[in-house]
Amino acid sequence: MKSIIAFAGSNSKTSINKQLATYTASFLNDVEVEVLDLNDFNLPMYGIDYENDQGIPDNANTFLNHIKSSDGIVLSLAEHNGAYTVAFKNIFDWMSRIDKEVFQKKPMLLMATSPGGRGGKTVLELAKNTFPHLGGHIVSTYSLPSFYSNFLDNKIIDKDLAAELEKAVNKLQVEL
Repeated sequence: MKSIIAFAGSNSKTSINKQLATYTASFLNDVEVEVLDLNDFNLPMYGIDYENDQGIPDNANTFLNHIKSSDGIVLSLAEHNGAYTVAFKNIFDWMSRIDKEVFQKKPMLLMATSPGGRGGKTVLELAKNTFPHLGGHIVSTYSLPSFYSNFLDNKIIDKDLAAELEKAVNKLQVEL
């Protein structure tokens, strides 16, 4: 059976992006899903001096091994000031020191959501432009605007947005 990892680019304990990633992964058929939480992979702030003095922390290798052993990725990015969260950028930076092909060319459904009407589109565009240079094989993207209005009772209630997500999931399913 194929396996995927699903996670949010956030360390918030109540991450709406983790809710979206988990919800989305549940639609994949005949796939084992492992939901990862960045809080389980605590890392010091990346810096070359730390790396030279202490080496690469085990949690960076552990997270990268989850990517390597998966068949695909569902990732929903939180947006802080138009960019990645510090927690995501930090683990991403550490993993890139181990292997520049961080995402290992695994098929990826890349998403974002936010409380606002743009749904994290700025960070989504940033990732779409960056990830392919780091082994990202993005097969589909999805943005969910106004999370608290559109995601109620653990589901997307807007029919058009739900249909868009279904198309994105189907594209990932074909690639697995």
